[in-house]
Amino acid sequence: MSANSMKGMPGSSLPDSSLPGSSLPGSSPPSSSLSRSTLPQFNVTIQGLTDTGRARSHNEDAISWNAESGLALLADGMGGHNAGDVASRMCIEQLTELLIPALGKALRLTPNKGKSKHATLVYRAVSKANAAIFTEASVNADRQGMGTTLAMVLFYNDKVVVAHVGDSRVYRLRGRQLEQITADHSLVRELLEKGVISAEEVENNPYSHVITKAVGNRDKVVAEVQELDAEPGDVFLLCSDGLTDLVDDAAIEDTLVAAAGNWASAAQHLIDLANHQGGKDNISAVVAALGGPR
Repeated sequence: MSANSMKGMPGSSLPDSSLPGSSLPGSSPPSSSLSRSTLPQFNVTIQGLTDTGRARSHNEDAISWNAESGLALLADGMGGHNAGDVASRMCIEQLTELLIPALGKALRLTPNKGKSKHATLVYRAVSKANAAIFTEASVNADRQGMGTTLAMVLFYNDKVVVAHVGDSRVYRLRGRQLEQITADHSLVRELLEKGVISAEEVENNPYSHVITKAVGNRDKVVAEVQELDAEPGDVFLLCSDGLTDLVDDAAIEDTLVAAAGNWASAAQHLIDLANHQGGKDNISAVVAALGGPR
């Protein structure tokens, strides 16, 4: 694949509660098996849905969550011959297999400079997932060039690690105000930041789906990882561009505020909004909400 990746849009799920369609194993370990140092300080509720949309014949998105471990994942695959589906599923599988066992005990690793152990764990897990996908593509001609975006959150203590690659996004609702936490790894964003195009030219730009970074389509990738304070009442939304291309931030904010804790309904409503606007791509939404102390 060229330096920039034209993204097709992905659909399987492996949450700790079953969803329709292809799903992968991902059950929550019992609370007693998890080290207190790795657990979120707050109760975490996670709900999500993925939908093929109205224009595509199959779904290449993959979503997963494990509320007990404080982990939520979303991937939006790309590549011909259904390889996008393979890439997104592999990414979710790899991260689940790498992170869940590690979070079940005290983390014994040397953190990267200026990073916590949890942020370092995420960096390294994404790198390993990237290597697995790249290797699979290298030995299978039908899967050459496949890759996937990634958006994820990992809660521990009173912190949240937010990581992303590509243009899948993470938003945070705090109080009644929505904030986009991640910045798209996209050609359009780069052109906007350099002043080559104006904000008005972004929406219908012919390069709107060209991403500059993906998991698996090159031998190495560095995820963008942030670590933020988490507060009771915070709500995080992970979503693919099948949602954000068609539903603006104001409608997303209104939906999450109106949900009043019914996060499964909120995810469904967001998908319905995108489908009402044409559903031109696969659509995925995962909502992770923080309650009171455990």
